[in-house]
Amino acid sequence: MLSNQILQRTINEIGDIIECNCSIWNTDGVMLAAVGKEKPAVKKAVCSFLKELEVTDVSEEHLDECYGLFPVYDDELTYIFVIEHNNEIDVHTSGRLSVCQLESLLRSGSERLDRNRFIQNLLLDNLLLVDIYNQAKKLGITVEQRRVVYLIEPKNPDDTIVLDMIRGIYSSGTGDFVTAVDEGHIILIKSLDSTDDYDTIRSTADMLVNAINTEAMVNVRLSFGTIIPELKEVSQSYKEAGMALDVGRIFYPERNILSYRELGIGRLIHQLPVSLCEMFLEEVFAGNTVDQFDEETLSTVDKFFENSLNISETARQLFVHRNTLVYRLEKIQKQTGLDVRVFEDALTFKIALMVADHMKFIENRK
Repeated sequence: MLSNQILQRTINEIGDIIECNCSIWNTDGVMLAAVGKEKPAVKKAVCSFLKELEVTDVSEEHLDECYGLFPVYDDELTYIFVIEHNNEIDVHTSGRLSVCQLESLLRSGSERLDRNRFIQNLLLDNLLLVDIYNQAKKLGITVEQRRVVYLIEPKNPDDTIVLDMIRGIYSSGTGDFVTAVDEGHIILIKSLDSTDDYDTIRSTADMLVNAINTEAMVNVRLSFGTIIPELKEVSQSYKEAGMALDVGRIFYPERNILSYRELGIGRLIHQLPVSLCEMFLEEVFAGNTVDQFDEETLSTVDKFFENSLNISETARQLFVHRNTLVYRLEKIQKQTGLDVRVFEDALTFKIALMVADHMKFIENRK
């Protein structure tokens, strides 16, 4: 089925060409689009024609002295196209040409729908390997093609303008696919040339984020997975992009572009079993939680880590006396037994903070 907007635009174009009143009706006898005003006689003629089709099961048009009625099929009867007679046109030829146009639009819409459904099932791992190859061949989609999956997350899930914009940039005719499997994310499956590498992919990501921010006035976060050589592995790159968004949300909130290959220790922690994380936190914090530390202490140790455990530089940037900084760091040692001035203990404490953030993310998502 076509949207009423498409039907009205199409009927306006047809009406401009044949220069007479015409309309499109559904199989319930309801007018969907028209050039000219609806007339009771037209509705009566359409309802009569529909009853005739039910009884005789014919697929031919019906012409009389007032109207030409033409059935429009998409596997089954979908619309009735009506032309009002005038003395300046060939109703039969005009009607048949208009029906061809409408049926072409229906086939095109069905093909787009089939492709979109196939891509969504592919992303969600809902297809057997043999079905992937068979359906891809039927839909004319290249199987052996380098691709990467981008996942775009608008700050506001209701910003549908982003989906429209991405579809405008990457039409399916180019070998790229734009779809969505939930309300909060837009998926772009991008075809790659043999020379494209991760620098190219990063440049495309920068271009997309800048274009969306500038033209659509929408803030987005974007992630991408690894390059995959075949269509069957698209779900892998999609899952990697999804993980990159999650890891970025927990550990790198300041980044708006995230690559699965550049997540560092955050990716490792995100894949740890919950039981192992709980055991590690129990060991480090001696039965307490990260909440035992006040905000001042946490911000101090973060700045200390940023400055590579340099006490003098950290004190200067925090505008505190060196002894004050040492006091704060020693307070952590009293609470945990870890001296963060020592690299090994600093590393343990840093990982513990990241694991704690990961556990909070999991808890909030339940």
